[in-house]
Parts: sequence; structure tokens; C-alpha cells
Amino acid sequence: MRKILVPTDFSENAFNALKYACHVFKYEKSEIFIMHAYADEVYQQDKLTKRSLLDELKEETFRKSVTRLKGILTEIKHLYPNPQHSYKTVAAFGSLIDEVNDLVNQENMDVVVMATRGETNDRSLTFGSNTLQVLKYISCPVLAIPEGYSYHAPKEVLFPTNYLAPYKRRELKLLCEMSGSFRSTIHMLYIDPIKKLTLRQEDNQQFLRECLPKAKLIFETTGEKDKTIAITKYILHNDIDMLVFVNSRHSFLEDMLSQSTLDKIGLHIKIPFLVLQNLFR
Repeated sequence: MRKILVPTDFSENAFNALKYACHVFKYEKSEIFIMHAYADEVYQQDKLTKRSLLDELKEETFRKSVTRLKGILTEIKHLYPNPQHSYKTVAAFGSLIDEVNDLVNQENMDVVVMATRGETNDRSLTFGSNTLQVLKYISCPVLAIPEGYSYHAPKEVLFPTNYLAPYKRRELKLLCEMSGSFRSTIHMLYIDPIKKLTLRQEDNQQFLRECLPKAKLIFETTGEKDKTIAITKYILHNDIDMLVFVNSRHSFLEDMLSQSTLDKIGLHIKIPFLVLQNLFR
């Protein structure tokens, strides 16, 4: 049973991420949790001037959240009546990051699927602040869906790697099953002017082969010094449908998750972005 968490702020972007989750996991028996964290909505209300009003506003916001979650549930079941999928809705009083992290741990989630930007985020930014925090700190894989993205089966997947970042078997299994469902090709892109692999890198490359048996693997190397340019060019020239990174200390993803780099790469990358987390679970 695949366990999938889809946070929502009731925006069109969030619903689009939910639709993508239903598409990309349509061949797998899945339990999909649709969650709304509403603490910010309570604390940001102008009429919250006295502590005596707090419980009243919390209850009022909770009821509204439950009603809207039921509406989403009705709509998604109508659009995607998949007998393989079951749903749960969660309205939680807390910050998005805390509630996502708690639910990931409680339910042992396999993946979080969310929009790159929420309803209130600056449209000039590639990732909204909440999405950025989830990408960096949540302990399970995160699949971020760009604004306005129209679903395409992930037939061509780009996985830039230096063959040094540790890989988790469970997370590679997620990618393996997803790629197997669509008979995907995974392009392993090594970006380094020094093209010769060390013995350790060769062993890690073999480990990837063993963990991704259901995909067609293509091993590519580029001497391009600027990783952002190398990735962007490869996406454009090879009609890539999904980008995959491993999040680890001192990795390219860590550098990329600075807003300045995201602004640069976001001008070109308009495809789903899967982050595999190198964190203990």
C-alpha cells in the first residue's frame, strides 16, 4: 500500500498537485491523505485581539477546513474513480511544516506531493516558502508540481548525480515502481569536467542499476562546469518529464535550494521535481 500525503491550501495549484498524484500512482494501490494545516489562518485574522477569541476562531476555521476538504474529496473521486485508491482528509491546527512532518512520521508516508507555490506566494519565485521548507527538511521524498503543469506520463526522467551521495533503497524503490509503471527511461547524468569515475563511484553506479531494474537506464556524462546550465540544456534537448535529485549535505540540491539559484533554474524547469531525502527514518 503506497501512502501519499498531499497538503492543500485549497488553491488551484494544490488541487493540480493532487490530480498529478492520482495520475502518477494510478497503477498502485494507494492511500492518499489530503491535509490542510490552518494555524496561520487563525493567527493572521484581524479580529484575533484577545485570547478569549482564540478557541472560537480555531473551531470556526476547523469547521470551514473540514467542509472544504470534503468538497475536494468529492471532486477528486468524481474526476478519478480509481478502485485502487482510498482517501483520508486531515484538518490540523499547526504550521504546515510541523503537521506534514508529524503525519509523515505517524503514517510512515512514502511520498509528499505538493505544488511548488501556494496561493499567496510571490509569483516571481520558483518555490514558495512552505514548499522550500518541506523540500529541505521533511524526512520522506517530496514530489513538487509546477504551477499550471499539465500531466504527462513520466516517460523520460532525469537523475543528475555525482555517484557519491548516499542512496536509500526504500526511496529508490519508489522511483523504481514509478518508472516500471510507465516503462520509463531514467537518464543518469554525471556532471563533471573529470569524466573518469573512481572505484567508489563505479560501485554506487552499480548499486543504482540493481535498485532500478524496472527502468531503462542511460548513463550520460557532461563536462559542463555550470550544473544549472547542464541540467536545463539536458531537459530541453531530451524532452524530460521529471527531474530527480537526492538531498544530502553539500549536494548540488543543497546549493540549488538557495533562492537565487532557484530563480535562475526556475525560468527553464517547468516539470515535476522529485527530491529523494537522505535522512534517517
